[in-house]
Amino acid sequence: MKDEIKKVNIVRVNRDKITEEEDIVVVEYPFTIFVNDKEIITLLCSPDSLEELTVGFLYSEGFISKLSDIDKIRMDDEKGIAYVYVNNVNEFNEKFRGKRTITSGCGKGTLFYNVLDSFRSKKIERPLSIKADNIKDLMRSFNKKSELFLNTGGVHSCAMCNIDGIIIFREDIGRHNALDKIFGRALLDGIDTRDKIILTSGRISSEILIKTAKRQVPAIISRSAPTSLAVEMAEKLGITLVGFARGEKMNIYTNFPSIIF
Repeated sequence: MKDEIKKVNIVRVNRDKITEEEDIVVVEYPFTIFVNDKEIITLLCSPDSLEELTVGFLYSEGFISKLSDIDKIRMDDEKGIAYVYVNNVNEFNEKFRGKRTITSGCGKGTLFYNVLDSFRSKKIERPLSIKADNIKDLMRSFNKKSELFLNTGGVHSCAMCNIDGIIIFREDIGRHNALDKIFGRALLDGIDTRDKIILTSGRISSEILIKTAKRQVPAIISRSAPTSLAVEMAEKLGITLVGFARGEKMNIYTNFPSIIF
């Protein structure tokens, strides 16, 4: 695995004090995914958990519907390439074959779905009730796990958990990438996502909400804000959406009865 950080020389200014120091910055890594020898996308990401990212991205964006759709994955970490061979190439896959988009997931984000697809997602089958105190405890644990963010300030964090604690935790320069790594790991490990909670450090956009809804996750919690479209989608799909979960505070945007006080 390549290093996630890089040392750089800087000039630090603090009021009247100017010093030359060594600092660390997070690595931004171009990573290209090929499906059946056709280039699909180049993601700008953090250079860890790349197989998880590959599987999670293809899963989230509709290229595969289950792990057995993948016949073989060959990773070339030195060149930043994943070669994926799938058994079934669906019409959705065919439509975008050869399309190449560079994204870190914090600007335009990935472009392999349209927003209407989100409204075809099934309403949550297993509503989840959770105590407000459990949310506070989970977010405290979540915030403590992000060593890379504490060291660099340059990544987003994402976690999958149940009410008892965090099951999977990943970081990336892109919040979409961090979420795809989570779902990729869950798919590889056969973890049922329908009774889990997603925690994220970043803004809950419609793209993040769609990825979560496709996996039938009943709740998503962030220390940041949601967008209006994410709130509308969460309301329609029965997803509990909580934002600004910091310390003793939180804003509950949808599915209010699911939070127990």
